[in-house]
Amino acid sequence: MSLNKRALLFSAVFIFATLLTGCGLLGGEEKKQMDPPKEVTYEDSGKAGTEETSATKKQSAKEKSAKEKTVLTELYLLDKEGYVVPQTLALPKTAGIAKQALDYLVINGPVSEMLPNGFQAVIPADTQVSVDIKDGAATVDFSKEFANYKKEQELKILESITWTLTQFDSIKTVKLQMNGKELNEMPVNGTPVSKELSRANGINIDTNDVVDIANTKAVTVYYVGGDEGEYYYVPVTRRVDNEVKNNIEAAINELVEGPNYASNLLSEFDSNVKLLDKPKIENGKVTLNFNEAIFGSFKEKIISDHLLNSIVLSLTEQKGIESVSILVKGKAELVTEKGEKLSAPVARPEKVNTGSF
Repeated sequence: MSLNKRALLFSAVFIFATLLTGCGLLGGEEKKQMDPPKEVTYEDSGKAGTEETSATKKQSAKEKSAKEKTVLTELYLLDKEGYVVPQTLALPKTAGIAKQALDYLVINGPVSEMLPNGFQAVIPADTQVSVDIKDGAATVDFSKEFANYKKEQELKILESITWTLTQFDSIKTVKLQMNGKELNEMPVNGTPVSKELSRANGINIDTNDVVDIANTKAVTVYYVGGDEGEYYYVPVTRRVDNEVKNNIEAAINELVEGPNYASNLLSEFDSNVKLLDKPKIENGKVTLNFNEAIFGSFKEKIISDHLLNSIVLSLTEQKGIESVSILVKGKAELVTEKGEKLSAPVARPEKVNTGSF
């Protein structure tokens, strides 16, 4: 389904602006933070102004102190459509951040009071968790309560655990245990459990229209989910033909094709968008040269925020890609919806779906 067909969509686009880096595009190390509005004091006397300024400073110091006691963490939660979606929440700082992240995936656990609208936790209630990290592998041991879930949720639980843990630099793969015994298959519906779960296993896997899975490979791209005023990015793993050798081209093709119509996910890509050259990769930066269809319904040189974000999130999901530079007919003269020049490569944000768009 085309995002352009949603009425009044573009009135909500501005909520994604804080994902943007450099000139205001998607962030990463280059991501800029907006300064909070400054307090303005109208003084009747010097003393009154001094007191209000002091109160403002105390409040700012209090807010800063509270912020320093938390850490932004991606929790892969279930949205109302059943998709596993990253939501970035501020969790208390702790030495065991990986274990804490899983604790916040437990139903009726500490995440209950901070769940975004329409989202739910995935690990069965009352499940106890321990995590041991060694040589890039996280071994997770669950208590017996872990088996108390509906069989149709089994794959979603696996995806949520794997993608939540692999956000951390120290974790590349995940192993699962229950009551100290290794899980070779999930306890309810018997879904096979690899000894080395990773993001390569995929997320929100879409195999619609795939006839011969054996001759395909997995590519993960990001579409837009949610409702007007509450949009967010949803990772979806699609199967593409092995004949498409270049994974970057494969990802762009899937973004242009768009999500399955019945998925309730959205896209802003015009069906006529094409790459005019092979993607060029240098020092972690990929350069893409598109035709003018990349502008969609916008005026010349303006690129949609959603479209840009989807490209950057999708391509930086691939190994070795850290940023994206976009050209149109060989020229880097693009501007954002806010009219800011897109003059620098766009890096992946440190966290996805921060809720502070």
